[in-house]
Amino acid sequence: MVFSSLLFIFLFFAVTMFIYCYVSTIRHKNIVLLVASLVFYSWGGPKYLILLLAMCFISWFFPLQIHRFRKNPGMKRLMLILGCGLDLGLLIYFKYAGFILTNLQNLTGFPEVVPQIVLPIGISFYTFQLLSYVVDVYRGDVAPQKKYWKLLLYCSLFHQCIAGPIVRYADVAREIDHRRPRIPEIGRGINRFVIGLVKKAIFANSCAQIADMFLVGTVGELADIPAAGLWLGALMYMLQIYLDFSAYSDMAIGMGLMVGFHYKENFDYPYIAGSVTDFWRRWHISLSSFFRDYVYIPLGGNRKGERRKILNLFIVWGLTGLWHGASWNFVLWGLYYFVFLVLEKQILMKRFENVPKALWHVYTLLVVYFGWVIFKFTDLSLLGTMFKGMFGLNQNGFINIEVTMTIQNNIFFIIAAIIGCMPVLKNLYKSMCRRCKRNTIFKYTRRVIEVAGPTVLLLLATMALVGDSYNPFLYFQF
Repeated sequence: MVFSSLLFIFLFFAVTMFIYCYVSTIRHKNIVLLVASLVFYSWGGPKYLILLLAMCFISWFFPLQIHRFRKNPGMKRLMLILGCGLDLGLLIYFKYAGFILTNLQNLTGFPEVVPQIVLPIGISFYTFQLLSYVVDVYRGDVAPQKKYWKLLLYCSLFHQCIAGPIVRYADVAREIDHRRPRIPEIGRGINRFVIGLVKKAIFANSCAQIADMFLVGTVGELADIPAAGLWLGALMYMLQIYLDFSAYSDMAIGMGLMVGFHYKENFDYPYIAGSVTDFWRRWHISLSSFFRDYVYIPLGGNRKGERRKILNLFIVWGLTGLWHGASWNFVLWGLYYFVFLVLEKQILMKRFENVPKALWHVYTLLVVYFGWVIFKFTDLSLLGTMFKGMFGLNQNGFINIEVTMTIQNNIFFIIAAIIGCMPVLKNLYKSMCRRCKRNTIFKYTRRVIEVAGPTVLLLLATMALVGDSYNPFLYFQF
């Protein structure tokens, strides 16, 4: 079940919110959310609910022991290692065992048969949430949660369990027992959810359909696509992956606001970034901050000299790539960004600081654009064919009638999708809000938009979803 489905919007979420509003105490509201979250997670594979329950138990039990042995450094550290080690071990088994064994088989011929291990939905996200909780208890940043079911609520909450954002326990610990959503916040939550739904149902899905027309799945088919088609397909994939993932985060943040949880922003218009470093301050913020706070800084960060800093960055970006998937293209994608980040820190920002901002922006978009090409193809032979074809080395020509017609038929949509990746509408709305104080017309216009806007957008999104079976969330696979 995905957020952008009629089943979720008009049945699951509607029923959950009705019951949630009907019960009065915060304890009962939490129970409603917990039951709904477990049902939601079970929808994608009931047997993996046991895994979620087990990992939550590990992450509940060992922090209690960490607190118990807080005056015994040796035992305290042992409890940390056991808690994190078991969680990471389960993640490695389910996500990377097949990848490791396949590469071992290619090198040695052993094992003869690689077992097919299904990746549990959302394991990368809720594992990182639980790891951050265990480490934060060890550091003394948060008190251990004594009640297992409340920690389970934190890690399984259907708003963010499946595809983020990666919410830290410290950010919501107080709100689990003490939250009281106010009408304005509920309104903002509804608006945020509907905006995310429109981004997904209308924009991301349409971008995906165009991208999949040209970024086809076999070497032979891809080699026949003209260069312009490959460039267009990569552009649409670049737009799709932002609109898709940020839409999920928008909906998660919106649903959180409706029930009194405040999740931090996960995207800040990354395609307006002025450098690769700036891009990663804006893209998937919860993941970047996780690796910064729980990997980079503990490794020494930039406090142990230049060589150690570069090594730490290498480790972080190798792991960042690997987090996204058990495939060499993701590792290559992570190290690709490592190279550009080191280049920026060591050379580019020092020698070219006076370069116009527009050129920095173009450079950043090109780096990100080709990065998404690497990210797209898990089959490296397809990746090679793609890069060759983009520069005409497949003898595939530059353009054909199919590409021309696709561009002509979708040019206004493409422009709208590009605008949707920038803060144009947000800035216009803020400007109107400032004028409301001085101009009665703007004041009434704002009220009409705030009341009628979400309803109209919800209707448009519903119309787009009716009969549309093409509705994937890209980040479900991670």
